[in-house]
Amino acid sequence: MKKFILLCLITVSLVLAIASCNPNTSEGNGEIVVASKNFTEQNILGELLAQQIESATGLKVARRLDLGGTFVCHQAMLAGQVDAYIEYTGTAFTTILKQKPISDPNAVYQQVKSGYEQFQLEVTPALGFENTFAMIIRGEDARKYNLRTLSQATQYAPQWQAGFGYEFISREDGFPGLAKTYDLKLNKPPRVMDLGLIYRAIIDKQVDLVAGNSTDAQIARLDLTILQDDKGYFPPYEATPIVRQATLKKYPKLRPAIAQLGGKINEEEMRNLNYQVEGEFRDIKEVVREFLTAKGLGKL
Repeated sequence: MKKFILLCLITVSLVLAIASCNPNTSEGNGEIVVASKNFTEQNILGELLAQQIESATGLKVARRLDLGGTFVCHQAMLAGQVDAYIEYTGTAFTTILKQKPISDPNAVYQQVKSGYEQFQLEVTPALGFENTFAMIIRGEDARKYNLRTLSQATQYAPQWQAGFGYEFISREDGFPGLAKTYDLKLNKPPRVMDLGLIYRAIIDKQVDLVAGNSTDAQIARLDLTILQDDKGYFPPYEATPIVRQATLKKYPKLRPAIAQLGGKINEEEMRNLNYQVEGEFRDIKEVVREFLTAKGLGKL
């Protein structure tokens, strides 16, 4: 854990140092700076937010997509190097606000909205879908053992090798609490894996249980099964734009433009957008442009 925290601090310092040398900051030339975390869905959502702002307001948008993880994006916002990015409410609640996980989506949203006031950040309307942690097994195993829930899976878990990303193993709302809630006992410690490798590993039977995301494009395509969180352990993770209050004050057109996105994307649509980029190798900008047009967005 100490090494992980040190790595986060070093990463944040590097990002802020680079940003401070870049003239295209939110304070400098009238551009709105939109960032994203460093995975496909976040890059799509960052581009979605950027295009929506551009087309609805006429403002210039600088993109800082694939910037880094939660801490990096949050610290860049606090430093004024980024104006907006899309966060997940459960992540903000547990990772930034350091709260214990709860399962009520509205309560989490309201507490995040209130809690982010201390950072001079505004939590805008949610996009309409959740991307929660998903405990995933092979479809063939789910059918063989008739497994639908995490509670049912606990009797087979001692025979399984798990594969998790480092963040899931270390987070407050990750594996430690999950194992305690379900009395989940594994045969050996989970393998720490890069998130880009977990689906290949489970298909190749190097691991039997992985922690993915509920909107991942590979789940249906690879015949994988999400085990239902029947005890409601995971908090809600509603995708929600976060914007600096100073930026909203400086550009009044920004608030209604971003609010237009509220409730416009459901889980199936997000999964489809992810698949178009990851499965069909389409350009993110083109995929986003088509989606905004189909939804009639981009104009106030």
